[in-house]
Amino acid sequence: MYEVRRFTPADAELWNKFVAESKNGTFLFIRRFMDYHQDRFEDHSLMVYHGQRLYALMPANRRGDMLVSHGGLTYGGLVMSRQCTAKGVIETFEAVNDYLRSAGFRRVVYKAIPHIYHQLPAEEDLYALAAVCHARLAVRDISSAIVSDHRQKFTESRRSGLRKALKAGLRMAESADTDAFWNILNDNLTARYGVHPVHTASELKLLHSRFPDNIKLWLVYDGETPVGGTLLFLTPRVLHTQYISANSYGKQHGALDLLFDHLINHVYADYPVIDFGKSTVGDSADLNEQLIFQKEGFGGRAVCYDTYEYTL
Repeated sequence: MYEVRRFTPADAELWNKFVAESKNGTFLFIRRFMDYHQDRFEDHSLMVYHGQRLYALMPANRRGDMLVSHGGLTYGGLVMSRQCTAKGVIETFEAVNDYLRSAGFRRVVYKAIPHIYHQLPAEEDLYALAAVCHARLAVRDISSAIVSDHRQKFTESRRSGLRKALKAGLRMAESADTDAFWNILNDNLTARYGVHPVHTASELKLLHSRFPDNIKLWLVYDGETPVGGTLLFLTPRVLHTQYISANSYGKQHGALDLLFDHLINHVYADYPVIDFGKSTVGDSADLNEQLIFQKEGFGGRAVCYDTYEYTL
């Protein structure tokens, strides 16, 4: 018998403990991370019990008659205990869907956790989405990842940038100067796309302070002036580049090539997977060819981020 309950703030400690012990959770599902933008989303996260035991979580928000898992996160989906089985997850989805119908929901948007983030195989949800929910693939975004056991050499364009950076005397260091990085990032995004970063500077500071072991900022300097950098999210198996950016000087002098040579081949050389993030925009049909060219130049190869939809 599976019972579905809506998350309440009183459940935060139990929720966080479950995420830490799950087979596919990351710190993005810890409530201190999820709740930083709680004013933007009507939280409707779910907790699934099997008997008296917490069996699975679904980080989610409500948008009218639609449940989104989760609108404020890069990925969402079912966070599973290590005891989850295919039959159990099928019954979990049946119970979740019964709950959602009774709560007035009519549609579900489900952003699956990419397999590279799983600590144990955890694609029971993908089977249940097809077998129980008859879900359709709505969006397929493409990311670029490096697997430590099978690294590709940098392309000549990336090695050329590295030589430029060394010749220019650029240096890099871990930093807490989120304002400097955010300004570089914001200037880039507004100039090229007319948009701002998803996170404000104050939000980056807050998250950095809440998760100092999971969120790292690295900057590249010309003398004492930051010219580029990257904000990293460290999960158990994956180092994810949440943001990458350089100013015009940094681009001209290979700042990011220097930085990623240092991070990939030295600082995080033993990390199982390095994920450069999505290179698609809009409905996923629009591939940013220049961006993915850079990531593939570091040795990244395709991993898909999938979003499913189904009606209840």
